[in-house]
Amino acid sequence: MYAFVSALSAWAIPAIIVFIPLYAYFRRVPVYETFVEGAKDGFQTSINIIPTLVGMMVAISVFRASGAMDWMVSMLRPLLDWVGIPGEVMPLAFLRPITGAGSLAFTTDLIKMYGPDSMIGRIASTIQGSTDTTIYVLTVYFGAIGIKKGRYALKVGLSSVSLYLVS
Repeated sequence: MYAFVSALSAWAIPAIIVFIPLYAYFRRVPVYETFVEGAKDGFQTSINIIPTLVGMMVAISVFRASGAMDWMVSMLRPLLDWVGIPGEVMPLAFLRPITGAGSLAFTTDLIKMYGPDSMIGRIASTIQGSTDTTIYVLTVYFGAIGIKKGRYALKVGLSSVSLYLVS
């Protein structure tokens, strides 16, 4: 059974890549022209989200460089100690919803410092692997398609992060 699943997973993506253009061709869809048109739309979308990305990166840099993140962690430290959550992972909990690369770098530093099998290393790995960059997704994708009111999506996304921390 394992060999079958391995073979299926190895051939799944190449099969899909071959199947879709063939299916479109037999349905008399101009495959290349449709692809080029979609690529133009994708390029325009990437140009439209550049200001959003730059603004978000500046905000993250200001948040970290100003000491606001360290201040928030120090304010939460007594509560974290009482609950049993190591304070060292809280900056990761703040960064992960905002930036994937920044949170990955912070996770790497925590694992180098405390080890992958330590409590801190395991919590950091769990946060990194089981949460998403909620604010990044809302900013980039909602901005790309013009959604202005994403408050409910923000609440749900951030509450899922806090649920992972508590559990």
